[in-house]
Amino acid sequence: MSHLHIPDGVLPGWLVLAGWIFTALILAFSIYRVRNTELKRKIPLIGIISALMIVCMSIPIIPVAYHINLSVVAGIILGPAVAFISIFIVDLIIAMFGHGGITVVGLNTVVVGAEAFIGFYLFQLFMALMGRDSIMWSSGLAAVISLILSTSILIGVVYVSQINPEVVIGIEEGHPTEDTQEQNIQEIPKELVKGINIKSFARTILILLGIGWILEGIITAFVIKYVSRVRPDLILSEGA
Repeated sequence: MSHLHIPDGVLPGWLVLAGWIFTALILAFSIYRVRNTELKRKIPLIGIISALMIVCMSIPIIPVAYHINLSVVAGIILGPAVAFISIFIVDLIIAMFGHGGITVVGLNTVVVGAEAFIGFYLFQLFMALMGRDSIMWSSGLAAVISLILSTSILIGVVYVSQINPEVVIGIEEGHPTEDTQEQNIQEIPKELVKGINIKSFARTILILLGIGWILEGIITAFVIKYVSRVRPDLILSEGA
């Protein structure tokens, strides 16, 4: 679940803008790369994969505070370029449902898109090294490693933003008005407002999400194995 569940108005403007610019550039490149017949052929798949991702992201696994992304499944089936387009659509839709702010859609698309990109190429690498009979191991390992790396990107985003999760959580729980937000922040000790204990934050995130990574790796392995049986052309092709 390398996804920024952060409301609007929390991250600094320069970081939000950078996320949108980076996303726009990658989207433009992705659309250019898969233009014409490739994109037309995969439009139905974009709809199916996007719908599955939205459903999975909307169902939290309570004990570990995790939700399945299926981003690596998207990367393997659609190819990294088309998967990035699908992920942008998904992030935009779930943001409208309150699953993170609209302003962080750009950053979320970059982070989750990285999972699809890394997952696709790791899957291809593992398949080349272990053979086509290793499709479950290749896809499962690709998913776990991709999630670890994308979560590292998420931690990096939080670090460079210099927001403190304790402050953000406190503001969200009270649902204060804009006038009382400033008052609440002033009442919080300065050492909490300024900066973040990135080591503590990273340790907490990695412990909580470790179980989720394994679970998503297993789900990814079974999904890719099933698709490879019914539509092997979607899995064993080179992708976009």
